[in-house]
Amino acid sequence: MKATKLTAASLLLSGALMLQPAFAEGVAWDDLNEQQRAVLAPMKDTWDQLPASRRESLQKGAARWENMDTEQRAKAKQRFQRWQSLTPEERKKLRQRHERFQQLSPEQQQRLRERREWYRQLPEDKRKALREKWQSMSPEQRRELREKRRQRMQDMTPEQRRQQQQRWKQRQQP
Repeated sequence: MKATKLTAASLLLSGALMLQPAFAEGVAWDDLNEQQRAVLAPMKDTWDQLPASRRESLQKGAARWENMDTEQRAKAKQRFQRWQSLTPEERKKLRQRHERFQQLSPEQQQRLRERREWYRQLPEDKRKALREKWQSMSPEQRRELREKRRQRMQDMTPEQRRQQQQRWKQRQQP
């Protein structure tokens, strides 16, 4: 009786282990829908050699592509082309910045998004002046400026921060 249970358990375990690679392989080419295969066609010949995680992320990207309108697709193509033109070092820096951004609290992320949008809304001449001012600073001056701003913001209440941001926006209006 013990031998039978042991044999059954070992068969179940070995069966599970034999099936494990199938689950670890990720998305098979034939599991993609027709539109996803069309989007990912350039990768068809190497699909089976890609790591499972890469195939899954490509499938998700293809699924997002399906749901984009023409304008969104044009922007995505433009971003991809810009990414392709970057050097490996530039890509590495962007990945690191993205990782740091992901580690921020949702409130901090939102503040950065608002600041970016504020900056984009500035007239080109004001953006250029800000860039030039920043670039003319030494790394030490930049660190000091960041630290002063961070400290000022920490010392404020949420209401004071909102008021400060409003004043900033008003000052930057043409």
